[in-house]
Amino acid sequence: MTLLSPDLDERTSARADTPWVAVVWDDPVNLMSYVTYVFQQHFGFSREKAERLMHQVNDEGRAIVASGPREAMEAHVQSMHGYGLQATVDKAPEA
Repeated sequence: MTLLSPDLDERTSARADTPWVAVVWDDPVNLMSYVTYVFQQHFGFSREKAERLMHQVNDEGRAIVASGPREAMEAHVQSMHGYGLQATVDKAPEA
């Protein structure tokens, strides 16, 4: 049994190979066409995929737009912030 020190957050003590996701959240500011544009420009998604994810953000309040190592997801989130979108990094959902 491994014990974590009391000041260590369990989320940050996860193994490096734990899958992570970048999540984009709905906001009242950005136009749907702009969100689609950002997804196409930053991630290289096709228009269809970008629109599908944009509708998911709009309809469900959030969409997972990428998954992979935590550092890469943090970079995506920083980029989304640069575009003015709300985004966070989270652990990948259990399958």
